[in-house]
Amino acid sequence: MQASQKAGDVVFRSVLVPINRAGWPFIAAALVAALLLGLLWSPLFWLGLLGAAFCTYFFRDPPRVTPSRPGLVIAPADGMVQMIESAPPPPELEMGDAPLTRISIFLNVFNVHVNRVPLDGKISAVSYRPGKFLNAAMDKASVDNERMSLKVTSYDGVDLAFVQIAGLVARRIICNVSLGQPVRAGQVFGLIRFGSRMDVYLPEGVSPLVVPHQTAIAGETVIADLLSQESARQGEER
Repeated sequence: MQASQKAGDVVFRSVLVPINRAGWPFIAAALVAALLLGLLWSPLFWLGLLGAAFCTYFFRDPPRVTPSRPGLVIAPADGMVQMIESAPPPPELEMGDAPLTRISIFLNVFNVHVNRVPLDGKISAVSYRPGKFLNAAMDKASVDNERMSLKVTSYDGVDLAFVQIAGLVARRIICNVSLGQPVRAGQVFGLIRFGSRMDVYLPEGVSPLVVPHQTAIAGETVIADLLSQESARQGEER
């Protein structure tokens, strides 16, 4: 009985995905707009309903199963690993000027936009910086665009930077963690509306376990291992 009930719950959750609370005002506004447009001309009701359906889809917040082991760095966002390169972390995090390995994950409008903490530890820096709204796929978006920079310090004293970056369409960064807050890898901490990018700066000497053009799943994909001596991986499209 319990096994069948659990299987039913899994099926139910896979069909009816939870919606992030930040999306409800947009869904409600789209439904009201649909009703008002329908009063003007009935076919417009269906157009407004389509907008409400897209908002529901965009703000979905599916449950994730996060690998749990000290040292694992988990993808903070869904999307494509756009590039892996060396770059200094954001200066507002005061982590020095030395280049670190940066993993950039690009989110298009069809990806889940809920962001998750990449590492167990404590939030040791949070800094918002206004900026431009260039295409998030551009390399200079890391420097020029509006961003929310965060640093998490593991319980072993290792610092890891991760950055929410607004994009061409994205105009609102939401961050729900605060300085000094203990966090768990895979924990939801915010989102960026309508297309964006997440950068992760690995500690010195840590190699990425993902490759460019690989699809990352927030809260599930292991992008690095602080305790591993494994060299950077190579990828091959098949």
